[in-house]
Amino acid sequence: MKLLILGINYSPEMIGIAVYTSQLAESLAARGHEVEVVTAQPYYPAWKVSQGWPRFGYRTERPCEGLRVVHCPLYVPAEPSGAKRMLHYASFTLAAAPRMLARAVTMRPDHVLVVAPSLVSAPLGRLAARLTGAQSWLHIQDYEVEAAFATGLLSPDSRAGRMARGFERRTLAGFDRISSISRPMLAKLSEKGVPADRVFELRNWADLARVTPQPGPSSMKAELGITTERVALYSGNVARKQGIEIIPEAARILKDRTDLTFAICGNGPYVADLQAQAADLPNVRFLPLQPFERLSDLLSIADLHLLPQIAGAADLVLPSKLTNMLASGRPVVATAAPGTALAEEVDGVGALVLPGDSAAFAAAIAGLLDDPERLASLGPAARKRAEERWDRERIIDHCLDQLAHGRRDGAMPNAQPPFKDLASQSKPQE
Repeated sequence: MKLLILGINYSPEMIGIAVYTSQLAESLAARGHEVEVVTAQPYYPAWKVSQGWPRFGYRTERPCEGLRVVHCPLYVPAEPSGAKRMLHYASFTLAAAPRMLARAVTMRPDHVLVVAPSLVSAPLGRLAARLTGAQSWLHIQDYEVEAAFATGLLSPDSRAGRMARGFERRTLAGFDRISSISRPMLAKLSEKGVPADRVFELRNWADLARVTPQPGPSSMKAELGITTERVALYSGNVARKQGIEIIPEAARILKDRTDLTFAICGNGPYVADLQAQAADLPNVRFLPLQPFERLSDLLSIADLHLLPQIAGAADLVLPSKLTNMLASGRPVVATAAPGTALAEEVDGVGALVLPGDSAAFAAAIAGLLDDPERLASLGPAARKRAEERWDRERIIDHCLDQLAHGRRDGAMPNAQPPFKDLASQSKPQE
């Protein structure tokens, strides 16, 4: 198979969508397929082009046999507002267009894959497919338009909001195959009028070989200067759409607990605001992103992981950071409404509270930490969940099967079993 990929995020970015697009390309190349990637210069989550990359030039790399990657220049706003994000995505599409079309004509791919975000680049991918007779494939990591509504970047009733909805509708109608990362997100495609025979599930995965449960506290805990017995860890992008302000709010409620540190490890446009909110809280520590090869050590400093999300976003995006949280063998405290994609994944391996309820969030954290028996049982349950639902090789096998046969039932077989035995280990959520 020959696959041409268009996606704005790729390695050497260390978190988020870049990890999965990079590993998909590398895994397919390792299986003997020919893969070409057109992507952007690395900028995420700092929203600044990484040092050493040309400001206006292109860079081509060959990370392994069968894989060629072209990095394109783009505009990167320091503070990504709604309008600036659109310029950011548009600049990538314009810079990528000549390389994307040239590679399509030269390579003659069987499939052209566009990874969204950014949906703005989807027409370019579809054009490349039409020029060469390839199958067009759109993979949705999150629903950008609805996420923009949920976060206030766009108003649904504004002219821009109506235009965005129309653009999304036309884009979805134009692709031969569309995949997404969870069953509720696949169901949303049906709501948007996409026929079931064009849809399949391509879940994000855990790095089960690299991220493994560690008995006892990680050695990194001492390296980072954390001396408390307990750690509640958030690791990932620091942005408003995460609803991450609930963490310092919970830390304030639990500030009298001398045994607990809230550790926030990451970068992003909201870091300075969050640091200001937590300036008077000695139980909150901010840490820089750690090298990918130390991910397992970092995740193992946690007694539990924190996964906040804003109301209304739980079926628009399934946080990619969840997979390795589970792989680390630690329970997760998440904010999401029951019945959403995130709630389904956390059920039986942690605690769930409604978004924005900092008192309930703090109570869930304290409740787990004060119940050592339950805390100890949920850790192995989380690892088992990762092994059964989030294995990379099995997920990529399913993807290849869907591309080859175009099966009508696109949900990954047994991807979300009931797990009644695991769910019984968790107390009912209010």
